[in-house]
Amino acid sequence: MATYKEIHGVKVQYRDSDATAVEGDVWYNATTGKLRMYAALGSWASGGNLNATAYRNAGAGIQTAGLEWGNYPGAAPTGVVSEEYDGSSWTNGNSLNTGRQGSMGFGIQTAAICVGGGAGDPASPAVDCESYNGTSWSEVNHIPTERRAGGAAGTQAAGLCMGGFSPVSSAATTVTTWDGTDWTAAPALNSAHGYSDGFGIQTAALIVGGETAPGADVATVEEFDGTSWTEVNDLNTGRASLSGAGTTTAGLAMGGTEPAVTGKTEEFNGSSWTETTDMSTSRGEAASFGTGTSAVMAGGTPPTTNATEEWNVSASVETITFD
Repeated sequence: MATYKEIHGVKVQYRDSDATAVEGDVWYNATTGKLRMYAALGSWASGGNLNATAYRNAGAGIQTAGLEWGNYPGAAPTGVVSEEYDGSSWTNGNSLNTGRQGSMGFGIQTAAICVGGGAGDPASPAVDCESYNGTSWSEVNHIPTERRAGGAAGTQAAGLCMGGFSPVSSAATTVTTWDGTDWTAAPALNSAHGYSDGFGIQTAALIVGGETAPGADVATVEEFDGTSWTEVNDLNTGRASLSGAGTTTAGLAMGGTEPAVTGKTEEFNGSSWTETTDMSTSRGEAASFGTGTSAVMAGGTPPTTNATEEWNVSASVETITFD
């Protein structure tokens, strides 16, 4: 096991006052006679409600400038609704050209890509893809293989679509990259992931959890380095229909079904997963976006909700005690 000095490059500090806020710093406060540290603590808080209840929706962006679309059941016509988030409230945006549920997405509020999805229940996967420019949706080149309910990561110019269902009940290992214009086949996942989620960028992404077949929930996590997939440490709790946000060194896995719906939240530090504070509203199949320290979860089921919750991490001084 590595020592504190090997990790941080210095010994535990001996100080007359508390140190500046750097997560993980440990010091001895000679004035108070206490061993202290800065610890990052995450918590959930209510955000503004969606204008329409939604599930099997997708999202992109950051906590103060987000986008969600493909509401199901949403407002008529089913699955075309999109909404924009400003960090406190949602505003209806222009509709998708093709109604869908279970789509995947990546990008930012003003430059996003919607991938696949489908109509009906269960949804028949589709190949249709659309691009959002901050005002309107436009059809772009189709993904080669129909897909729904998988993971996605990246930007409007360089994205990644991972796993999903194709056809209705067959979880896939298929991976496809997006270069801003066209889709290209990429190395396949080591195992199938349907009702999963993903996050990161095209050359550094994770796909988390899901199911290999209906009802067969998994805790498996795989990491992509732009060339190949490697299995990394599993989630603490296997689940499907979960949501994700962040990067390969600071990520979140939120909600889902195990098989009952859950509000469980796990943090990823680039190596392992740690269970942390649960969401107030247990749910699966919800839109998510943001970072590992500032994320949003919107909609979900059951029951179908318009609730939005915001995840934030802040550092605080803690006293280290010994049993």
